Amino acid sequence: MYPINVKIIKIIKETLSTRTFVFDRSFDEAIAGQFVMVWIHGVDEIPMTLSSKNSITVQKIGDATEKLFALEEGSELGIRGPFGTGFTLPEKDEKILVIAGGVGAAPLAPLAEYAASKGICMSIILGARNADELLFADRFASCGELHLTTDDGSAHRCGFVTDILTETDVAAYNKIYTCGPEMMMKCIFDMLEKEEALEKTEFSLHRYFKCGIGVCGACCMDKAGLRVCKDGPVFNGIQLVDSEFGNYMRGPSGNKKQF
Repeated sequence: MYPINVKIIKIIKETLSTRTFVFDRSFDEAIAGQFVMVWIHGVDEIPMTLSSKNSITVQKIGDATEKLFALEEGSELGIRGPFGTGFTLPEKDEKILVIAGGVGAAPLAPLAEYAASKGICMSIILGARNADELLFADRFASCGELHLTTDDGSAHRCGFVTDILTETDVAAYNKIYTCGPEMMMKCIFDMLEKEEALEKTEFSLHRYFKCGIGVCGACCMDKAGLRVCKDGPVFNGIQLVDSEFGNYMRGPSGNKKQF
């Protein structure tokens, strides 16, 4: 698939380190949790989850995203996709729990909005390092019961999303969705494994990859060989049992990077 050119029509400064880039093209076929390959002309092509049908939300963490942050409204990008496996969409009679940490809120916000549009009952746990880094709190608040937590206590309660999860009756929910830093998700994984709730939980993972379509193999996970770009990036919790999840990932050269 060749990239198509899109124009950036709006740039929203969401937090001190995060911006949303809105396109003049809507990817209406995309399912929440899928991603696109973003070609920053003359620099690099990187995978980014869609934070709406026509936007990506980006945290500045490397050379490619630094170049992306230097672009202005009217600039163009190349987009391929959408790719990958999105979240399993909830049904009307189900109750769901959404757990988001940091920029992991990006793929979960459209999922929550979809569920709200169907009248689905939901609770959301949203966490960040501090109040200035809370992402999409207004979007989530319009969808269901929102619980906020920050590492430093600068907004609402002091603590982690797992502190709120400890106080939550996970048996009351039909589906649980989460995205955020991998060690946060690994803690959630361990908690839900003890509750025998992994089968109804979906995790959105981040891994390094090049092609986005399952060919290059850069994102294959031990031991099953699951490709994050093709078989994921959303995985059911059962798929991640006895895997590299929460232990290590691989860099561009294939070397292991411990978490």
